[in-house]
Amino acid sequence: MKIKEAFPSLQNKKIKLVQRIISGEGKPKPHINMITKGSSHKQVIVSMSIDNANKFVKESSIHITNINRTLKNIKSDVIADFIRVKNKGVVISTNKIASPLDLQSIKKYIKSAHCIKANQMEPPRLPQSKLYLKIIGILYLSEQTNAYIISNNIEKILTNNHIFNDIVLASKPRVIKVSLKSDMAIVWIDIWDAQSSMKTKSLINRRFNVGSFITTIHGTNMNPGVPQCKNCWK
Repeated sequence: MKIKEAFPSLQNKKIKLVQRIISGEGKPKPHINMITKGSSHKQVIVSMSIDNANKFVKESSIHITNINRTLKNIKSDVIADFIRVKNKGVVISTNKIASPLDLQSIKKYIKSAHCIKANQMEPPRLPQSKLYLKIIGILYLSEQTNAYIISNNIEKILTNNHIFNDIVLASKPRVIKVSLKSDMAIVWIDIWDAQSSMKTKSLINRRFNVGSFITTIHGTNMNPGVPQCKNCWK
């Protein structure tokens, strides 16, 4: 008995496989790797009232044309693709990351749009992420009042220091005592920053005074979410 007669089903499978390969049916489908997390950095976010946003998007084709004309006038190579409403405002998708000058030009145009109430919008910005920093070298008890350092005091300290001029806190600072016997504290702060992390990078390893103490800012990829007990220090 011939082999092909003994195994007719095997021969048929081989023929079908060859036919699929020739037709391209057997080729594996390409896998697309997504490298952008959250909002794409090729976007301009303009927070505004929902009434403003809806009116602006109704004439989106006109606004896209005018925004691109404005960007072209400043010799920018950024092109606005489309506009959509998102959360409390509008998002303008672009082909490249907008520069500060691009953002200023977009702001100027939107504020001049007849359908927009300028007092109900915020300046255009790039997408932001919440990043974490910690400040070490702070005395847990205030030298002046001999009271515990609390988040409100830390916010005042940061506000009065020039290196935090352009920094926006994402939440109240957290103050944690280093250990039960230590008189020093660690302050954790969350800040809003663009996806390039330029503000965060400019703060890391910076030092400043808190009273007679010199503190240091460090970057960190975590934040203590559970507050520390003021009785047992756990």
